[in-house]
Amino acid sequence: MALQATPYKVSLDISDVDRGVYESVKVTVARHPSETPLRLVARILAFGLFYHEHLAFGRGLSDSDEAALWQISLSGEIEHWIDVGQPDHERIVKASRRAPQLSVLVYGNTRVWADKTVPKVNHLKNVSILAIPEAEHAMLANTINRNMHWGLMISDGVLFVSDGEIQTEVPLHRLLGE
Repeated sequence: MALQATPYKVSLDISDVDRGVYESVKVTVARHPSETPLRLVARILAFGLFYHEHLAFGRGLSDSDEAALWQISLSGEIEHWIDVGQPDHERIVKASRRAPQLSVLVYGNTRVWADKTVPKVNHLKNVSILAIPEAEHAMLANTINRNMHWGLMISDGVLFVSDGEIQTEVPLHRLLGE
């Protein structure tokens, strides 16, 4: 019997000063049995960082032809493809052709990945790559539970995550794009 995804109920209070986005949203995030806490946190952070009313979680690990998250227009066209992790350059190039905007939120040992991958995709004008620092990412992964309420504030390219008790400053590193 196949293992089932575990639902996580997440409330996010998003204050994105950089984009002028202020929303309170509740989402249910399905955690695939093979998904690590780090990847789950990266998907939740990506949802807040790139929030749009039409943004939705893709099947990700269950379907390699889908994004971790994507913004789809009312007519069914992909407007923004969002990946998390360390996709290879072929996946980035392919996704950049499927959507007018592609964002990648990279985590883990990003230096090695970036040295190998970014030069192969830096010619793509619709690609933006951000990296999450390992220490802060690991701290957030240690705090997740099945019912979470996070405040996310983005200002001057810095993400602040608060769970009501502890606030974590997550300086995002732009590896490519605006």
